[in-house]
Amino acid sequence: ALIRIFGGSELEVATNNFADDMKIGAGGFGAVYKGTLETGELVAVKKALVSGDGDNKELVNELIILTQIHHKHVVKLLGCCLETKTPLLVYEYASNGTLADHLQETLDVGYMGWDQRLTVALQSTEALSYLHCSASPPILHRDVKAANILLDDNWDAKVGDFGVSRLIPDGDEHISTAIQGTLGYLDPEYFQTLQLTDKSDVYSLGVMLVELITSLKPVDTHHRDPKFSNLALLFIHHIKEEKLEEKY
Repeated sequence: ALIRIFGGSELEVATNNFADDMKIGAGGFGAVYKGTLETGELVAVKKALVSGDGDNKELVNELIILTQIHHKHVVKLLGCCLETKTPLLVYEYASNGTLADHLQETLDVGYMGWDQRLTVALQSTEALSYLHCSASPPILHRDVKAANILLDDNWDAKVGDFGVSRLIPDGDEHISTAIQGTLGYLDPEYFQTLQLTDKSDVYSLGVMLVELITSLKPVDTHHRDPKFSNLALLFIHHIKEEKLEEKY
């Protein structure tokens, strides 16, 4: 996919010089800012953290992967800026925030109804299926979670944040790799073997589906019995006890 090359000053103007009140998200690799281009188009601009050795491989990784993907439920990369001290990536703007914002009610954003939840589940699954089965070479996301599912104007899901994603070489079913991911969503088998497969993403998706059903956090050490602080373990327990209808 063709992407646009943005100027550094253009993105500074768009984000009001990366003002704090324009920040809409932050992660281990950088911060995301809301921006308005001269055309009036709203965008999201991801700015890498400045590291001592100038290493911004996560953003470069995301750039490489997103230029190979075109799917209606994967966040669209509009362009990049490489003339600044750290690389900047520019994406379509998702006006309704992340799925996590709505499930955990961290924003005053209103309640997600069942129809919306089911739609988001289907769309996220569709995007993951595309990454695993239709992309060439296949792509493992490695950090599927509610905070990485963006919601656009129409409440359609867009899978985002490909900073730690990996391309699977032809003929390989798995790759050996250091652990990446988020507590609560991590596939225990991957954790034990360091063998990353598409099933690791599917496990994380399964945890997210339980979140959609229950609105509970993937890890909660404050409000749940310590042995069930992990949502997956709690859900499995309820299945075994045949208590799925009970309130969590």
